[in-house]
Amino acid sequence: MSLEVRIFSVGGLKGKGSRNARITFRGHSYSTRTIEDCENEAPFNEIFDWPVASQIEDREMISIDVYNYNKVFSNRLIGRFQMVLQQVVKDGEITLEEPLLDSNNTALKTTISLQIKYLAPDGTVGNWSIEDFEPQKNFNDAMSMKSSSTITSKRNPARPSSGQGLIKFRMLAHKAASAANKSNLGSMVEIAGELEHNKFHLEPATPSREPRILLNQSNVALDNISVVSMTMMDKPVTNKRSKPETRFESGALKLQDFQVSVTVIEARQLSGTNMDPVVMVQIGEDKKYTTQKESTNCPYYNEVFVFDYRLAKQVVFDKILTLSVIHSRNLLRSGTLVGKFKIDLGTIYANTDHSFSRKWAVLTDPDDLNTGPKGYLKVDVSVVGKGDTIKISKVNEEEEDDIENNLLLPEGVQAERQRARFIFKIYQADGLPKMNTSITEKLKTVLQGEAKDLVDPFVEITFCDQKGRTSVRKNSYEPCWNEQIIFTELFPPLCKRIKVQIRDKDNLNNTVIGTTYISLDKIANSGDRGFLPTFGPTYVNMYGSPRNYTMVNEHSDLNEGLGEGVAFRSRLLMALSVELVNINASEGQGSSDVEVEYIPALSELGAGKMEEFFLFGSFLEANMIDRTMADKPVTFEVTIGNYGNDIDGANLSQKRRRSDGNDSDDSLEDSDDESQSLLKGSMSDDPNIRPLTLPVKPLTHDKYYYHMPFFEQKPCVYLTSYWHDHKRRLYNSNIMHRVADKLDEGLQDVQEMIKTGHERPDRRLRGVAEELINGCASYTRLVKGTGGMGAGRTRLDRERNKLCLREVEWIGKEAKKVKTFVKPSTLKENMAKMKSLYSKFKGLCDDPQHSIPDVFIWMLSGHKRVAYARIAARQILHSVRQEECGEHCGKIQTIFLRLPGKKSLGLAGWSIQAKIDIYLWFGLAKNKRDFLKGLPQGYTTTRAGTSIKAPPKFLNYPDRLQFELRAHMYQARGLIAADDTGLSDPFAKVIFSTHTDTTQVIDETLSPTWDQTLIMPNITLYGRAEELRDDPPIIIVEIFDQDNVGKNEYIGRTIAKPVVKMSSERYEEPRFPPQLDWFQVYRGMTKAGEVLAAFELLQIKSAADEDSMKITESIQTNQGHKFTVPKGIRPLLAKHRVEVLFWGLRDLKRVQLISVDRPRVDIEIAGRCVSSCLINNYKKNPNFAEPIKFIEDVDLPEVEYWCPPISITCIDCRAFGRSVLVGTHIISNISKFVFRPPDKSKIYTGTNNFYVQIKRNGEVSTETNDTVVNIYDTPTPPPSGMVEISLEYDARFLEKNAEEKKSKDDDEDPLDEATLDWWSKYFASLETLNEQKQKQDDAGVQDVYNDEDDDSVVPSNETLQNKQKDHDMAKDGKEKKQAKKSLGAPVRKWKTKKLPIDELKIYDTELENANEFSGFNDLLNSFDLYRGKREDLADDITDQKRIVGNFKGAFKIYRHPLPHYVEQPDPQYGMFKGLPSNEPIHVLVRAYIIRATDLHPTDPNGKSDPYIVISLGDNKINDKENYISKQLNPTFGKAFDFEATFPMESILTVQIYDWDLLSADDLIGETKIDLENRFYSKHRPLCGVAEKYAIFGYNQWRDPMKPSETLKKLCKELKLDGPHFMPGKVRIGNKTFTGAIELEDENGHKKPTEEHVALVALRNWEEISKVGCKLVPEHVETRSLYSSEKPGRIEMWVDMFPMDMPLPGPPVDVSPRKPKGFQLRVIIWNTDEVLLQDDDFFTGEKASDIYLKGWLLGDDKQETDIHYRSLTGEGNFNWRFIYPFDYLVAEEKCVVTKKESMFSWDETEFKIPPRLNLQVWDADHFSADDFLGSLTLDLTRLARGAKSANKCSLNMAAEEDDNSNVPMISIFKQRRIKGWWPFTAKNDQDELEITGKVEAEISLLTAEEAEKNPAGYGREEPDPLEKPNRPDTSFVWFMNPLKSLRYLICARFKWLIIKVFIALLLIALLVLFIYSSPSWIMKKIVGA
Repeated sequence: MSLEVRIFSVGGLKGKGSRNARITFRGHSYSTRTIEDCENEAPFNEIFDWPVASQIEDREMISIDVYNYNKVFSNRLIGRFQMVLQQVVKDGEITLEEPLLDSNNTALKTTISLQIKYLAPDGTVGNWSIEDFEPQKNFNDAMSMKSSSTITSKRNPARPSSGQGLIKFRMLAHKAASAANKSNLGSMVEIAGELEHNKFHLEPATPSREPRILLNQSNVALDNISVVSMTMMDKPVTNKRSKPETRFESGALKLQDFQVSVTVIEARQLSGTNMDPVVMVQIGEDKKYTTQKESTNCPYYNEVFVFDYRLAKQVVFDKILTLSVIHSRNLLRSGTLVGKFKIDLGTIYANTDHSFSRKWAVLTDPDDLNTGPKGYLKVDVSVVGKGDTIKISKVNEEEEDDIENNLLLPEGVQAERQRARFIFKIYQADGLPKMNTSITEKLKTVLQGEAKDLVDPFVEITFCDQKGRTSVRKNSYEPCWNEQIIFTELFPPLCKRIKVQIRDKDNLNNTVIGTTYISLDKIANSGDRGFLPTFGPTYVNMYGSPRNYTMVNEHSDLNEGLGEGVAFRSRLLMALSVELVNINASEGQGSSDVEVEYIPALSELGAGKMEEFFLFGSFLEANMIDRTMADKPVTFEVTIGNYGNDIDGANLSQKRRRSDGNDSDDSLEDSDDESQSLLKGSMSDDPNIRPLTLPVKPLTHDKYYYHMPFFEQKPCVYLTSYWHDHKRRLYNSNIMHRVADKLDEGLQDVQEMIKTGHERPDRRLRGVAEELINGCASYTRLVKGTGGMGAGRTRLDRERNKLCLREVEWIGKEAKKVKTFVKPSTLKENMAKMKSLYSKFKGLCDDPQHSIPDVFIWMLSGHKRVAYARIAARQILHSVRQEECGEHCGKIQTIFLRLPGKKSLGLAGWSIQAKIDIYLWFGLAKNKRDFLKGLPQGYTTTRAGTSIKAPPKFLNYPDRLQFELRAHMYQARGLIAADDTGLSDPFAKVIFSTHTDTTQVIDETLSPTWDQTLIMPNITLYGRAEELRDDPPIIIVEIFDQDNVGKNEYIGRTIAKPVVKMSSERYEEPRFPPQLDWFQVYRGMTKAGEVLAAFELLQIKSAADEDSMKITESIQTNQGHKFTVPKGIRPLLAKHRVEVLFWGLRDLKRVQLISVDRPRVDIEIAGRCVSSCLINNYKKNPNFAEPIKFIEDVDLPEVEYWCPPISITCIDCRAFGRSVLVGTHIISNISKFVFRPPDKSKIYTGTNNFYVQIKRNGEVSTETNDTVVNIYDTPTPPPSGMVEISLEYDARFLEKNAEEKKSKDDDEDPLDEATLDWWSKYFASLETLNEQKQKQDDAGVQDVYNDEDDDSVVPSNETLQNKQKDHDMAKDGKEKKQAKKSLGAPVRKWKTKKLPIDELKIYDTELENANEFSGFNDLLNSFDLYRGKREDLADDITDQKRIVGNFKGAFKIYRHPLPHYVEQPDPQYGMFKGLPSNEPIHVLVRAYIIRATDLHPTDPNGKSDPYIVISLGDNKINDKENYISKQLNPTFGKAFDFEATFPMESILTVQIYDWDLLSADDLIGETKIDLENRFYSKHRPLCGVAEKYAIFGYNQWRDPMKPSETLKKLCKELKLDGPHFMPGKVRIGNKTFTGAIELEDENGHKKPTEEHVALVALRNWEEISKVGCKLVPEHVETRSLYSSEKPGRIEMWVDMFPMDMPLPGPPVDVSPRKPKGFQLRVIIWNTDEVLLQDDDFFTGEKASDIYLKGWLLGDDKQETDIHYRSLTGEGNFNWRFIYPFDYLVAEEKCVVTKKESMFSWDETEFKIPPRLNLQVWDADHFSADDFLGSLTLDLTRLARGAKSANKCSLNMAAEEDDNSNVPMISIFKQRRIKGWWPFTAKNDQDELEITGKVEAEISLLTAEEAEKNPAGYGREEPDPLEKPNRPDTSFVWFMNPLKSLRYLICARFKWLIIKVFIALLLIALLVLFIYSSPSWIMKKIVGA
């Protein structure tokens, strides 16, 4: 199938010229041939065909643009034709003749004739469709009925006129909607027939595009039934473009406060044996250490370390946090590293809530890269800036113990990180500045005979807290290194930025020449089709301070990369690649040391081909020059790189100079006379370079701002430079920036439409989506047309092209979805999604690889550099394709020059040094012919030479355009106070071009109403008329405070653009008259108020035009004559009534050293004022006697957006008629006080009453009756923040629980049935809060349509698409993963059944900040009164010092009179009906302080000794004597009672101080609570409504009023029908609540009660229509503690009881739980299979002298006796360890109180987990004992012991998951256990192995039980153990030598000795026989 378009001709053309056309469909365009020299008609007669692969939809469009063709300049658009193809899809063919539309959607006389054919795949052509039509009551409001176009259809060539067609169309649309709702098929057929005979065309009057469409009859929901629902606006509707927000102060160097908090909780699986681990926390050069834990591989610390910084934001974020675990701090083993972990602070700040909460850091050894983790460290890390919110982190022990899924890693980083080598290749640098004076150079020349370059450069790279350096190249401006620096780190690294510096080697201090940063996020992608970090080889540009050398460089910070560089310093050719290291790497790759190696040089074309570039600029205007430069000539310099920088010198190398033949000592760069250099540079006749304008003195009109006399003659500058050809990078960035800027502009326009109440912003959003779709298609087409994804010189170029194409295509698809589904009801969601797409698109725009340096414009006064501007070369780069051009290329742009470096901070940064209008063009020299294309026409050139090709020196404009500017300055609001009174005398100065004018001064106000039109005639502008109309010059409005003495004080500045009317246009709607709008005023980076104004720029051609446009409305004032704002521009006003509630004044401070005694308050709005009555005695009663006053007939704008502010002024009336201003407050936005009557249709709409009974089985029965809320077994989840627990609480429930308890197993822990207290409720509620947070996290609370702006790089869509898949894989892997081996105890959470404990609500914020309570401002609002001049550098926090008091009151504003169907206000009280009395009332205030968290340390040891100081009025309680030693998270558990009188004592102040022995105590933080607003609030926060009603126990009702009494009181006050009590029910109006009917007392007696149902009604009070609201539940609120700059939090709540009511009972006991005393008895019976460590000296046998060590709390070590000479690993002990300890059952922590050191003043309380540590050792007499193995048993999660040694396995010492077969118990429940457990240790391969087994019996006794049943230590009395039956071989050899002979020799060599003895005996006998046989023989022979 295909779409065929035939263009016949274009007629009605003006003039003679060449024409062509471009036709676009689905993002693909065709161009016609060019018809040359045609006059009235261009006969194209061409056919274009689009083969389409998918069926054309009804909503698709075709666009045709007709141009005037120009061979030299760009083509000029004549007009555009666009059409929706629905009729083509229906008919198959259509022939038409239509007029073209200009850029304003105005029909032209030029017409186009064409024919469109569509061939469908199956031969059909589609159907007419009817949908999205909405009946309009007023047909003339939405659309115009004018039409001049005609349309000829193949089937029906005739059609009615527009007006008739529109009415008929909407009538049929209404019929279609009705028929569809009634499912009336016949009606729909009839309507379709009518539509068949009534085809028509609609044309809007607004600047929008109305497709000619009739849609499908399905989906006729009210939101879709609209004639414009499928239309879109592709032009801006609001004047948002006229409000550019420009802040003139750079924040890069601004110092900010940051606090880094690191909590080291514990460590696990530390590698090593017998260690005493210490954790070192290091940030930069700051180091802090934890305490040393002895002999453990799983130490528990829970220590907090805080680091405070006041530095620039990026400096803080680049700091590296290093967590290192050291073996010990002893002298012998000090510094032996176990492992370390590194992460930069920027990564932490970028994480959710700027923190990582309770995560495990993986420790690795940097010197042993081939091994795995060396352990895990559990930490809390947060980086908090000033003003950042702090959230409570959820605590879930079960999840935290799952190490693998809770690693300290950012989202998306894999748990197992691999080693990688980061290889930085450094090739060469050029353009280096001289780093010494010229005097030194000449001196060296004289001494050495030749001049040398004055710099000794080397490159230093900083990455992951490591530094690598190249060698030093002596005396070279163009050094060549050819070296590579190799870092070995884990990949991906947690340090995201790489710092690259070029430094100058110096004997004293190496000076930084330039710095650049490379972000790893920009040069890598982690998606499925991602790539490893790669960069270059390419040049990186470095910027910094000016190049002229000075001994003291005041801008040295710029060379360090802090702030925006103000000059080009050098460029460096480098590359980066990453190689993943193999596990079996060589020794060289196994080290983390930085390596430096030599590499081959890069080829000449390795960095790219050199191209010649040309830069041209013309200064059309320069004004707003500061008057400090008026005395000296001013010139402007334009440079790019070193080209054009003749003043500071190009600093060519000596070799280059000699080769160029330029070895003269008189060269320009060697000159020390900068003024001479300036003159030479400006007067140079070089045809290729002219960087400077001529020096000229500025002129002035008002002696405040000066301007350059560039009248008809505009100076030009131009440069020729040579750079490597990487323009494709810039082209791609330009395309994306154009799309992103257009998208941003459209989204701001939609936002402004929503804000100002424009109709149908969804249509504009649809147009924005269409623009984004077209932009994405354009980018894809252009990139693929220039080489596609494979284009690019470097690997990063190619990978980035692929990535951007994928991402842009995905964004286009998402935008298409938004375009399809956007409608009024989904506007918010789609708006958020479009913002998300914008953020993603914006992150892709900038290329991380540098190419051409930036352009700098300097203003020089005399010979001194004063101010500068920096422009990216991309923005002014030229391309033959318009889409690839920079946004400012060939255009006039306005640039503000500012001071360099730190000079731009503070007061100096607020001022504009100069404003220039400059034309810039930068491109290839071969395209130089285009450089004058964009200049305003009508100029002549004055060229530098006689050559015609030479660039012009000046542009002469003999002709000009005359304009008149009208600045309609209506009013301002919320201006900054500039006088000591807290007010200002403001006037506005409007600056446009060289003209200025000022408004009149309004005395003593912060919300002046000028109502003045400033007229600036005879303004001369140069430029094309259409360009001036679309993009006029900017207007600057500055607000000043007039001072009678001294100069006027600057308040702030805003920027605007006027609406331009050319002389050919008519002054009519919709563009004229312009609308007023609010413009944000800035003073530096601070918002300083808003200005309501409108600006119009009118072209004047003759005096008649000028006379016709003169404003005649003028008035005479005391300051002279002024023009008022015309009626057509000023807002339409309506009569309003303003009701003011004057309640009282609070906390008024002294004024002029005298206390305020008789104050009053004046309220002013729209020029009308009302005053309160006088308070006669402020100290006695600060409330007003007459609270209600009215302001009748106030003229306020009908649109709230334009409403003026409310001014509140407090005045003290003193003796003798004197009055003194106390303070003021300005309410800028009054919308929250405006009452809007409801629609009449809603008032009289009847509602059905439903009876909803939720049964126990979950079924729902409905009857037409009253509404009943039953809270028995509701299956639906509770509201957010409420506890999911049944409210039924009667005797049956108690009996059922009692039976369940009795049926439990006998071994159930009796602690479960222990007496519950308030802390039981608190901990149960805390657990519920954590569960709710976990559910929110699991549900994916993070919305993909996040409305916040994010400067960080958005991850690729591949990452987003695969996130869920990765989550599922991780979850599946978690189920299959085997538990890792551990040296510590099993850490699986012991899952106990949750007890049915009544709970309360824990708010993680202040109670007044909770969403359901709206700040308790339902009756009273608090307005801070300010006095005094605001400090110049003050922010919103420090500005609190100006507060001098507080006004309490309220306002009601409404149109008067109100409609008759609305309840009319009371004549006396107005709308404040039922207002309570403001007479003083006595109240009992009871404040409960529970605990504080995250306190800031104030002592040198990193801790604090906090205590409470609480005050209410003059009552103050100092709890100093009960301070808590050395705690940052203290538990107070205090209740304080005050008897107060409201309103005199209404501010409760809670302060936390740090106790100090010698010095004054330090304030840690404080919080203040306004009790009065709470007391009078309808939410009733007097005493929180409990979850259940009980008269005894831990949940005893504490309010003196019972629920039924409270309910009756509320119904009476609100005049409700009820309460009507029935058995188990209560009815209020048409609401019925049900609940329990019986109540049990302490004795178990039951009696009927109404309290339960009354409580149900109170807890669901928001269900009551009209007057219902959420009542404050029983709660604990978390309040922030504020001091000068340190955050902290405190948990507390406040109860209030009126003294005229029954007094409450005693306060709730919230004192901290006392730890319970326990005694742990551990009997070591036997050991087996213990590792045999020693070799016997005599026999060589393996043996060990076994003994065991054990401890529980760390300092209670005990040892068994020694089992000597165990030959089998078996040991017999029968030895008892006894460990008494204190234990908190709820927290599962042991409490240890001890002194930290001998110098400590008092004891410190520590809480540690109950872990029994056992170690097996081999005793040695002459050397240290040998450690064999360890065992750590967590007593709350204890693996059940094996019954025999054979069944004891390694799994019992592993971190088991939930599927483990090893049963887990708690010793606090089972109380006694006996079995075998394994000792473990790590072998040489760092693997865990069993080194022995121990048979032990563990029993737990309470302190009372231990006292009744005492036992002795070891084998001592009482209850002694039998001596072990050890083998006879167990002895010490030197103590028993005979035994040693017996057992060491005889036992082993007994038979050998016997055999040897027998053999020796036989030998002796044989010898004796031989010896005596001769004698015997002789005797026999002789016969003797």
